[in-house]
Amino acid sequence: MGRAFEFRKARKFKRWGNMARVFTKLGKEITICAKQGGPEPENNPRLRVLMQTAKKENMPKENVERAIKRAVSKDFTDYKEMNYEGYGPFGIAIFVETATDNTTRTVANVRSYFNKCGGSLGTTGSLEFLFTHKCVFHIVKPENVSLDDLELELIDFGVDELDVDDESNEVVLYGEFAQNAAIQKYLEENGYEITSSEFVRIPNDLKEVTPEQRETIEKLIEKLEEDDDVQNVFHNMKEDDSEEE
Repeated sequence: MGRAFEFRKARKFKRWGNMARVFTKLGKEITICAKQGGPEPENNPRLRVLMQTAKKENMPKENVERAIKRAVSKDFTDYKEMNYEGYGPFGIAIFVETATDNTTRTVANVRSYFNKCGGSLGTTGSLEFLFTHKCVFHIVKPENVSLDDLELELIDFGVDELDVDDESNEVVLYGEFAQNAAIQKYLEENGYEITSSEFVRIPNDLKEVTPEQRETIEKLIEKLEEDDDVQNVFHNMKEDDSEEE
């Protein structure tokens, strides 16, 4: 089990905060997806899997429908997906993904969070090399297929790590970001039930910090995650093992 597993284990404890935060994030993703690929799930593979993710997160059906309708509304101001990269305190690299209808507001807010917490916002693309962009699929654990065989099948489609989540009885697949569509197509065509999917940035190396340093860095991460325009925050700080169950 490699970096992806360690990343998921750490991230499990700090998902997206509260329920409202989850719904806001997913709603934006669904709207952007429906705008780009059309509002019909049968013709939009990414929308299909986002709707499954929403179901898993107990997002009300009317919220999902509202997010899709927003995408085709004449009055809808399109969201722009913007990434921001910078260093937090003590040299921790932080990658921020946003979806916003006002980039001027968003960049001003993100910059202020970095500045107030002793960090600095860098130029776009300056820290991307420190992370590996992956797609992640959660599927119901198949009963009649060995995981070794499943892994061998999926290697050709770009999956490079597979892990079992015994708590949810799911298999978690990590693959190359560019192979997202091919992996989803294979899973759907071969009868595997996808329960959710997401894109993540896994740090290539992790930096050790002291408990005092961690507290300072986490203040910045929390400020970023609380911003309505922010979708995801990734960093290369090693997690505190004592937080795990």
